[in-house]
Amino acid sequence: MIRPSPLLTRFERDYARSRDRTTTFEAAARVFEGLWDEARALNPAFPGDWATDLTADLAVARAVNGLPPDA
Repeated sequence: MIRPSPLLTRFERDYARSRDRTTTFEAAARVFEGLWDEARALNPAFPGDWATDLTADLAVARAVNGLPPDA
């Protein structure tokens, strides 16, 4: 694992800013599509049932807001 130094952090921030300034929507969409395809290749069930992913988050939200578990 790479441990980020201030120099690396600054480089990544500056690179992201310069890339975002020159990237077109179409190019960004192609990158997104490629990442989506890669995720599907790594996990054929991706994205799966999104409702099951929210179960734990909703339980925490209910507890934080003082709601009963079945609300």
